[in-house]
Amino acid sequence: MSLTEAILSGDSRAMARAMTLIENETSSAREILKALFHRTGRALVVGITGSPGSGKSTLVDSLTQEYRSQGKKVGIIAVDPTSPFSGGAIMADRVRMSRHYNDEGVFIRSMATRGHLGGLARTTEKMIAVLDGGGYEIILVETVGVGQDEVEIVRVADVCLVVLVPGMGDDMQAFKAGIMEIGDIFVINKADQPLVEKVQRELETALSMAARRDGWTPAIVRTIATQGQGFRGLVQQVDLFNQFRRGSLDWGARRRQIAEDNLRELLKERLLEKAIQQNGVWDKLQAASVAVTERKIDPYSAIDAIIEGL
Repeated sequence: MSLTEAILSGDSRAMARAMTLIENETSSAREILKALFHRTGRALVVGITGSPGSGKSTLVDSLTQEYRSQGKKVGIIAVDPTSPFSGGAIMADRVRMSRHYNDEGVFIRSMATRGHLGGLARTTEKMIAVLDGGGYEIILVETVGVGQDEVEIVRVADVCLVVLVPGMGDDMQAFKAGIMEIGDIFVINKADQPLVEKVQRELETALSMAARRDGWTPAIVRTIATQGQGFRGLVQQVDLFNQFRRGSLDWGARRRQIAEDNLRELLKERLLEKAIQQNGVWDKLQAASVAVTERKIDPYSAIDAIIEGL
């Protein structure tokens, strides 16, 4: 049985092996993704973003428990900051989701950002494809947790949850550019703490002043992740939004735009790869990096010179 066939049969070891090949950007990764493509697009991808300390990982754990009680297979991708020493994920979310570790219906993968911005790793979308092809019906993607620049999640998720916590200033953080726009559902976690009413009122006010183009009014759901409270209602809201977006006139246009964006990214990767493989280009790049460091040439002129020689 080939690695792709093993993935399609739901073999977790095969999926882990493929993910490692993809994360390391090996030559075989592209062939795996090509073979999987026609068996993807069936999973519901839920993005979870929010500030550090908002309880995202505990929320993912409780959300997984709710979906498992419905008999659904759940894949989890937890994106964490990169270790400056090993290059791996610092936080290792498996520890916080230990009750699912031996559950054959749950697959957990921690990823390092490796310097990639936007709250995700560069290969996160490809990891989602592996889980999708492996038959996981729900895929939860937890972003790195760095604040208002985590807007890349909208490219990979069908539903985006923004997690807030009373008393941490998250109410103001959510109103900054980008975060309000990406939230399909706002989750006030640790809702047993003081100031929860204040956070909800301010969110409701902000949402009333920012009507979405698709006509959806984001729901506000209260949860206490450590106690598993509020997750049946959260799953219901996720289902409601999923039904809404599928019936929306913007859905087809959004899918085409995402496909175009993905093709652009792939084109950039392949063109860069092809350019560097040409004779002398790598040496020119190294020489240019020294010249730029010494301020002998600006980076724009340096790249212009390299491109002219292609």
